[in-house]
Amino acid sequence: MDLLELIRNFIYSTENTEIPENYENFRILNPEYSPHAAERKPYPLSPEHQLFALLWEQSGPHSLCATMLPREKPFLYRTEFPSDTRTQMHSHDYIELFYVASGEYRQKILGKEYTFRPGELCLIDQSCQHQEILSTGRTTVLFLGVSPSIFDSVMKLRIQSVHISSFAKIAALDRKSTQEFLHFHSRHASHGTIEPTLAALLYELSLWDEDSPQICRGLLRRTFHILSRQYEISLSQRQKIDAGWILFQEISEFIASHLDHVSLAMLSREFHFQDDYFNRLLKSQTGMTYTEYLQAMRLKKAESLLQNTDMRIEQIARAVGYSNKGYFYKIFTEQHRLTPAQFRKSFRE
Repeated sequence: MDLLELIRNFIYSTENTEIPENYENFRILNPEYSPHAAERKPYPLSPEHQLFALLWEQSGPHSLCATMLPREKPFLYRTEFPSDTRTQMHSHDYIELFYVASGEYRQKILGKEYTFRPGELCLIDQSCQHQEILSTGRTTVLFLGVSPSIFDSVMKLRIQSVHISSFAKIAALDRKSTQEFLHFHSRHASHGTIEPTLAALLYELSLWDEDSPQICRGLLRRTFHILSRQYEISLSQRQKIDAGWILFQEISEFIASHLDHVSLAMLSREFHFQDDYFNRLLKSQTGMTYTEYLQAMRLKKAESLLQNTDMRIEQIARAVGYSNKGYFYKIFTEQHRLTPAQFRKSFRE
């Protein structure tokens, strides 16, 4: 059963319309009652449930059917809505990741309207205000509500995505005032690679036992891993600036930790960008090319080793990435107008 079939199976598996109290209070569809107000949607589950799913289908021109997981027993939420309905502007006590399984899904986020198409995803931070714009076509969407604690724990693991990592770091600066979202587009014509993982998440949420929190954490981590490898990310101008700076910091730390053998090929494997991207990024942040920046870092490290250790100069040259001692002498002397030995002596005197 593919993801779309699975979502519809969970939604339409029962005619029971008795909604659990916690989900009733959540208000699955809350039409706009004020263009000037914004509400805060609560996390609908107890703390041990760190992830929930809202399965949503606009099943006709003015009809919405939905259900939520985990649940003690199946239920069907069904309602009718008039044309051009918008939900009330809102934010969440949790982080939202939604996936469009079919149709077109529209939202207004931070004052701008967006249309999300099949295979696209969006990650919305807690304080980011948005509202649904209900269409007349058939649209199926999977929403995942992720508690901040599980999101942060997943992000502390080594997710190979600069943008997702940046989002997590920015969001952690101030949970009350940060307003960010990330829009993911698949790099491939087919968007099926992420669907088995999302389907596995839904199965686990429907079962929910003592092992489910750990299994869901792993599946959520895999979801972000796929997003980082196979999806392009649309960023706002502010996010681009923040992400560029954070990426520069991460690249600098990586270079500093691998000075003796770092290469552009290593950076590409670690950060998943083409070689020329690193030149552009470093130029924008430092005014130097990759080669110039690497040399500056190596010479700075060599200065520190000359000042603070008794290592032989040949050892220092190798430690900072120069196998050719003569070349190291040449560039160091050009930089300081002193040989390495003279530099060490002048510092100690």
